[in-house]
Amino acid sequence: MTNLLSRRDILKWTAVVGSTALAQPATLLAQDKKGPLLSVQLFSVGGDCGRDFDAALKQIAEMGFDGVEFAGYYKYGGDPAGLRKKLDELNLKAAATHIGAGSFSGDNLKKTIDFHRTIGCKFLIVPGDWRFTNADKSKEYADFMNKTAEALKPEGLFTGHHNHTGEMMIAEGDKMWWDLFAERTSKDVVLQQDMGHTMFMGIDPTALVRKYPGRTKTTHIKCRPPKGSKGKKPFVGDDCFDWKAYFTACTEVGGTEWLSLEQEEYPDGKSAMACTKISLNGMKNILKEMGK
Repeated sequence: MTNLLSRRDILKWTAVVGSTALAQPATLLAQDKKGPLLSVQLFSVGGDCGRDFDAALKQIAEMGFDGVEFAGYYKYGGDPAGLRKKLDELNLKAAATHIGAGSFSGDNLKKTIDFHRTIGCKFLIVPGDWRFTNADKSKEYADFMNKTAEALKPEGLFTGHHNHTGEMMIAEGDKMWWDLFAERTSKDVVLQQDMGHTMFMGIDPTALVRKYPGRTKTTHIKCRPPKGSKGKKPFVGDDCFDWKAYFTACTEVGGTEWLSLEQEEYPDGKSAMACTKISLNGMKNILKEMGK
C-alpha cells in the first residue's frame, strides 16, 4: 500500500532540534493538577510562530494553555536554555515535541536528549514515518522505536508515533497499520493518537484508547468530522463527537498526561489564533461539565 505524504506531514517530520548540549538538565514535567493538562500543537498557529515566535507563545499563554507541543523551534533551535527561560517566563510547560526519527540515530541521540531535558520536554513524538505503512519496513520501524524507547527511558524521556489517516488503513486481514505497530512495540512506546484523523476515517478513537491501556500518554484533540457530515464546523465541542467518552477513556485507561489541541482548519475567515481559542473554549467547557 502506498503511503501518500502531504506537505503538512513533511513540514512536521523535518523538525530538527539544535545541537547545543547543556550540562544542567531541567526538571521534567510534574503533574501539578488533577487530570490531563491542556497544550496546543504549535503547528496550529504556525504562521504566527514564523512571524514572531515569542509573541505567538505569549498569545498562547494568555489563552490559558498549560503547555505547548513543538513542531520546530524557530530562533531557539540552538538555544534550549533560552527557550526554557521563555517558557518559564510565560508559565508554559514543554508538553511534547514532534521530531523526525533521524534525531534518534547515531550522534544525534545525545544531542536530542540534552536539548529536551534542558527544556523539560519528556515526550518526543515522531509525527509520521514512511516505513510505518510499508509492508517491507514496518517491522523495522517498530524495532527502531523500541530501541529508541529503551535508550530514552533512563533519561525519563519517551518516544512514540503520531498518526495521520494512513496509519488507520487496513494492513492485513482486519488489522490496521496502527494495530500492527501497537503489537510490535513495547508499552514504553507512546501511541499519540490524533483522534481527529481517526474520526475522519470513520473509526472510533475512544475504542482505540481502551484497546491499548496506558499508551495514550499524550493525544491530539481535533474536530475533523467524516466526509458527508453536514452543518458541522471543525471546532472542538461542535456536536460531532462524544468528547466526554473520549476524555473519560483517556483519564481512566489511557494514562493521558496531555490533551494537545491541534487546529488545522480556519473557517469563516477567522485567524488561526481565533480558531484555536474557539476550540480551546470548547475543550474547557466539556471538561468543566465533567468536573475536570
